[in-house]
Amino acid sequence: MTIRFFLLSATSLPALAPEIAFAAQAGSNATADIVITAAPLDLNADEMATPVITLSGRDLVHRRQATIGETLAGQPGINFDNFGGGASRPVIRGQTAPRVQSLSDGANIQDASVISPDHAVTTEPLLLRGIEVLRGPAALLYGGGAIGGAVNLLDEKVPTALPEGGIAGVAEGRIGTGDDERSLVGGLTAGVGPFAVRVEGVHRSSDDYRVPRGFGEKRVDGSYNDTSTFSAGGSWIGEGGYLGVAYTRQRSEYGLPGHSHDYESCHPHGSSLHCGGHGHADEDHDHDHDHEHDEVPFVKLRSERFDIRSEYRDPLPGFEKIRFRMAFTDYVHDEIEGDEIATTFRNKARDIRLELTHKPIAGLRGVLGVQHSQSDFSALGEEAFLPESDTTNTALFLMETAQLGPVRVELAARQEWQRIETTLGRKVSHRPFSISGAAVWDISDGYSVALSLARSQRAPNTQELYARGIHLATNTYELGTATLGKETGKSIDLTFRKVAGKTTFTLGAYHQDFDDYIFADTLDQYEDFRLIRYTAADASFTGVDGEIRHQLTTDFAVSAFGDYVRAKLDNGLGNLPRIPAGRLGARADGRWGAFSGELEYYHVFEQDRIAAFETRTPGYDMINATFAYQLRLGAKADAELFVRATNLTNELAFNHASFIKTASPLRGRNLVVGLRTQF
Repeated sequence: MTIRFFLLSATSLPALAPEIAFAAQAGSNATADIVITAAPLDLNADEMATPVITLSGRDLVHRRQATIGETLAGQPGINFDNFGGGASRPVIRGQTAPRVQSLSDGANIQDASVISPDHAVTTEPLLLRGIEVLRGPAALLYGGGAIGGAVNLLDEKVPTALPEGGIAGVAEGRIGTGDDERSLVGGLTAGVGPFAVRVEGVHRSSDDYRVPRGFGEKRVDGSYNDTSTFSAGGSWIGEGGYLGVAYTRQRSEYGLPGHSHDYESCHPHGSSLHCGGHGHADEDHDHDHDHEHDEVPFVKLRSERFDIRSEYRDPLPGFEKIRFRMAFTDYVHDEIEGDEIATTFRNKARDIRLELTHKPIAGLRGVLGVQHSQSDFSALGEEAFLPESDTTNTALFLMETAQLGPVRVELAARQEWQRIETTLGRKVSHRPFSISGAAVWDISDGYSVALSLARSQRAPNTQELYARGIHLATNTYELGTATLGKETGKSIDLTFRKVAGKTTFTLGAYHQDFDDYIFADTLDQYEDFRLIRYTAADASFTGVDGEIRHQLTTDFAVSAFGDYVRAKLDNGLGNLPRIPAGRLGARADGRWGAFSGELEYYHVFEQDRIAAFETRTPGYDMINATFAYQLRLGAKADAELFVRATNLTNELAFNHASFIKTASPLRGRNLVVGLRTQF
């Protein structure tokens, strides 16, 4: 069910991003206040077939962290695979990259984050004005990379409307105690006639973050993150639409916790590891253990991206809207040890997407489109465990919807053609096909039930096919399997909602069966080093997530939220690795004149349903709080002073989804103080 409406929403959302009205109440994620005015459906978010997580306004301002994964962590159905302070990817319903796609206003984010959790997603949360998280198999409109979900990041670098009064801007400063964060944010939009220009930027500096004493060290060595991002864009804006361009440059330097040279001599003998000597039991293994005091390796990242965005209403007879996205990315990062570059990763990529929304035909409304992407990827140096490759993907997609009394039905399909060529002389092609159907029944008094069925396919990527070599960042030796074929997921998703009255809720249940699910299977382990092979086996994901909210008074509300996913291999072959544990929590938020506040508690349960060679992860409690004061500075200007406290009890917590959970626990008590003004 996730696939159908989620993709719908994701297609419409980027089109008129500035026209999305988000809930203004601090601490509220109630989707009843979110109206999507873009094509193709003009739906309220609560009318979609699967639950949608949204962050925007003051709630987003308060929760933003250095990475997208940390920013979204704690939302129902969403976790993250933290890798120190510089990199973390979202984990949606137990799945992350390459099955969770990150989008910039509907266009693919093209970096190296799919390859490894120590590679950052190249976006800047402090410059976002909204995030839409599409939970579930969102493959139909965004392809196999979103078979587990999609994260759509809404920015303002391409203006889509002229600023009122000719100029608008924002400035923000933040300091943090847990990692000595110092951040400055600024953005300005100016309009002259039909033209609008946007300039924005961020500079952030943070040290290694503090952790509770039980870890044995005061800080996580190598968890620092220094990042600078600059963007400039401009648009021509008319009555029927806009055409705009933007240039974004990001420079980042962050450490790699847990990186160890103790295993650099390890290599496979068949399905077993050989680490010096002649076996694990030998006493004469020749590791060099003299690296304990070496400087922690770090990543130096450079990314340049050009975006072209356009949307126009009534472009052709029979069509309501045309929407165009094009992105070019030149990405490179060096992994540096001491004063020398050990490995360099490069990705030169482009993504082109065109959508046409047609007018009603025999009661049907819908969108058809085409997408083409290409990626030239290379890894050169000591840890070049991947061959140079050129990946191209072309897709056609179609979605149609009709209203049948109180029931709205949808059908969608996407056909892809993917080809990978490597410098090894190997070529492989796949043709994934996905199809889904959904129905939403508006019962009465704000209640609705939505059901979605989908069959989605994903083609394997270069890493899964051709990886071979040591990867010290994750302490693994990786082996690809060149014979891997398409993985196919068959899913059912049920969502029950109430959007009217003092009590509202969104509750989702889902089940996804995979044929030939591709995963990193651990074959052998020596100390903290593992031999993994990408293999395929049948698997299933079953889970629930949701939130219930009750408005006690006009200004005070309480909520309960939680999630749980069970992911396992079929035929009793065991559990899938790095699956987050279940969570259950409560939240209270209120407003008293210019003051607002939120108190949040949740418990993460122990994860003892573990894969081979994994260790259980103990549960923990997390208490967070936010306090803000808003000051009106004039007719168009206001300011807000806010304090966001996380892990108030300073509890030692480990993330089961992380490759380096024991080397990089979650940060300890942290207090972020920020001042933000808009005009």
